[in-house]
Amino acid sequence: MSEDRFQQIRLLEALLFAASQPLGEKDLERHFADGTDVGALLEDLRGFYEARGVTLQRVGDKWAFRTAQDLAPKMRIESESRRKLSRAAIETLAVIAYHQPVTRAEMEEIRGVALSKGTLDTLLEAGWIKPRGRRRTPGKPVTWGTTESFLDQFGLESLEVLPGLEELKAAGLLDARPAITALGARGELPPAGPAPEPDDEPDEELLDEALAPDEILAAEYGSDLPEEEAEDDGAAR
Repeated sequence: MSEDRFQQIRLLEALLFAASQPLGEKDLERHFADGTDVGALLEDLRGFYEARGVTLQRVGDKWAFRTAQDLAPKMRIESESRRKLSRAAIETLAVIAYHQPVTRAEMEEIRGVALSKGTLDTLLEAGWIKPRGRRRTPGKPVTWGTTESFLDQFGLESLEVLPGLEELKAAGLLDARPAITALGARGELPPAGPAPEPDDEPDEELLDEALAPDEILAAEYGSDLPEEEAEDDGAAR
């Protein structure tokens, strides 16, 4: 390795070590001469730290030093910071992570229950979700997605590494049995009976009131949100 390249790697290491937040390649490039291949330098630096107690990790499209994952259990006594989330918040975060960009109504449809305004507030305060834009449908509802802080918190390089359906079942996080069998075993099937009468049409003023918290959040975290370029197919990233 030439002396010049060695000094470039040292500078890169110092910049990343001193930064309070992950840095992208464009943030780093302005510290180097034109034409410097910062991406190659980052890969060299990541290789140097690969087997050490501190490793260089990619967080979305940015880079940061993090404690090696195999040492995390030994560090938790001194550095663990617990954030207790409700089951509703955890389920909502999972829906957003796998279906983003997703609207409030779509979250409720997927979960099968109404979403309280405090759930999105909690995830916003944690910095794990943000408004992504507005759906090109009547009412132009706000769509939501995860942030780089979400990737950083859960040790993910990108959304592509989220576990799939089979991996979740293998880990015991999803019931591998058919849904009707699983619900019956847990005693969660409703009793047999006549079909319920359809509800009356909801009052428009009540609908507006129910959607108000979502619009308030959108106004606070992104009042001029762009419309989506195209309809999203809802597939997991």
